[in-house]
Amino acid sequence: MEVKDGQVRVVIERVTPQIDCGRFPVKRSVDELVVVEADIFADGHDALAAVLRYRHGSAAEWTEIPMEFVVNDRWRAVFAVPQLGDYFYTIQAWVDRFESWRQDLRKRVDAGQEVDVPLAVGAKLIVETANKTRGTEAKELHEAANKLVATTTPPTERIAAALDENLSQMMRKLSPRLHAAQFERELRVVVEPVKARFSTWYEMFPRSCAGEPGKHGTFRDCENRLPYIAEMGFDVLYFPPIHPIGRSFRKGKNNSLTCTPDDVGSPWGIGSEEGGHKAIHPQLGTLADFQHLVAKAKEFGIDIALDIAFQCSPDHPYVKEHPQWFRHRPDGTIQYAENPPKKYQDIYPLDFETEDWRSLWDELKSVFLFWIEQGIRIFRVDNPHTKPFRFWEWVIAEIKRQYPDVIFLSEAFTRPKVMYRLAKLGYSQSYTYFAWRNTKRELTEYFTELTQTEVREFFRPNLWPNTPDILNEYLQHGGRPAFMIRLVLAATLGASYGIYGPAYELCINTPFAPGSEEYLDSEKYEIKSWDLHAPHSLKDFIARVNRIRKDNRALQHNFSLQFHPVSNDELICYSKRDTGQRHSGRRESESILHAFRMGRFASGATRSRSSAAFSGS
Repeated sequence: MEVKDGQVRVVIERVTPQIDCGRFPVKRSVDELVVVEADIFADGHDALAAVLRYRHGSAAEWTEIPMEFVVNDRWRAVFAVPQLGDYFYTIQAWVDRFESWRQDLRKRVDAGQEVDVPLAVGAKLIVETANKTRGTEAKELHEAANKLVATTTPPTERIAAALDENLSQMMRKLSPRLHAAQFERELRVVVEPVKARFSTWYEMFPRSCAGEPGKHGTFRDCENRLPYIAEMGFDVLYFPPIHPIGRSFRKGKNNSLTCTPDDVGSPWGIGSEEGGHKAIHPQLGTLADFQHLVAKAKEFGIDIALDIAFQCSPDHPYVKEHPQWFRHRPDGTIQYAENPPKKYQDIYPLDFETEDWRSLWDELKSVFLFWIEQGIRIFRVDNPHTKPFRFWEWVIAEIKRQYPDVIFLSEAFTRPKVMYRLAKLGYSQSYTYFAWRNTKRELTEYFTELTQTEVREFFRPNLWPNTPDILNEYLQHGGRPAFMIRLVLAATLGASYGIYGPAYELCINTPFAPGSEEYLDSEKYEIKSWDLHAPHSLKDFIARVNRIRKDNRALQHNFSLQFHPVSNDELICYSKRDTGQRHSGRRESESILHAFRMGRFASGATRSRSSAAFSGS
């Protein structure tokens, strides 16, 4: 083994936060803090010094912060991230010769030993530093060294001068870092907009926004719906795909394989002779209408989020223009999408193993860029776990290099390690298993994993109690109280959550069939007409919950979530606290405590026992 730096004595290890030995970055939003810790130690008993070094990706120079000793060789420092983009950080540590000398001097003084020689040693260290310094600081150091060896001065004064704190600070600042150890990696932090951490989503089908039942809605109709959404307190309005829908193998109502000429089809069957992923369904309006809607939504404090589903109907222009991007069966036909036993004859999956993968990647990247140019900064990506990891790492990095304010939500209901990998690769937020975690034990175990382990550094949960694809058993049988309970849990367990409306606020809970999680008469396949002012609507309740979220910063973060013991398994209790960990330096002591009766249901039940209480302390 070849040794290059034999004089380096300090060890730096167990640096946190660090994901997979630095392979992936940790995540923060603008103005959050990064708390960095490390084990730092050396042989012997010498005093050590360490600095945290950090810089924004656009900066050439490092900023340094002294690290503080915590306990048991653990050191800590904190830095703020006020800019979007990438930050880098690392650690440097060394033996502090002067502080080691001061500690030794104190011991000798306490033991009543002679200190003339030790003071001379200290003076020599000071002079060595002074000789490498200029200006008034060099002069002050020489004067300090002379005081230590002035034999005509009483020993008590010489000792006091040696232990002077101002001298210690000057030496800590100016002394050369001899044989410093450098942590072997530069670790990375991706800093995203605040909405990547704290956001409130509302999913809505634009085609169901018309005032007249059965009529196809338009973007202008969506504008009329904006006050309603804003009054409930949502700041992200998410649309399913808004592109032309194919006619070949179009699905009918309730996912029927046969359709009538009046059936509108699934928005996820993307593409027709009118265009593909960069086109707008003509019945919704024009590109100018869409741009007007995006601008109008911002007036209400709402960002429009678009669905990106990289799949094609048989009528999509890609099918004719780039047949090499699809997988062909032995008879020459293109393989449609399947998830046995489910079949999706109305869509073709893209073949990412095509020899022409580079042009495919570039085209899909251009889809994101096209909508970014129209003012979109939030994308909900459909089934990203069915596309290669390398593609996502590449395309997200490419987009963020140019547009660091873009937010990506991963709709990946799949295995945990796959979901976590997508988050590590760059997804800002992710759907979760929340819809299927209903007992106290399930919720406690799952959210402890998400918020109190390494997972929290890269995986931001976005909690959805329902989606157009998910109407779980709890909502089917729990009635209106179940909708209230699940909304409050989503809104308080997670800093980001969303609902599929108006089905949620209207408590729509009829499944397609017993044991199914699909809605009967699903909006995925038909235009719906909603009574937004129905007396049983939860809109006022939802508005109140969202006001509480906006008024209490403790609910805008996930790291402080803590569960508290309650002997009754029917009750769950947890709290969140605003730790004041933000760039402004302002500290808060507010906390939010939540206690719920979990509510049980039996098959066929029409209501569940429930109660919810908010208390601030």
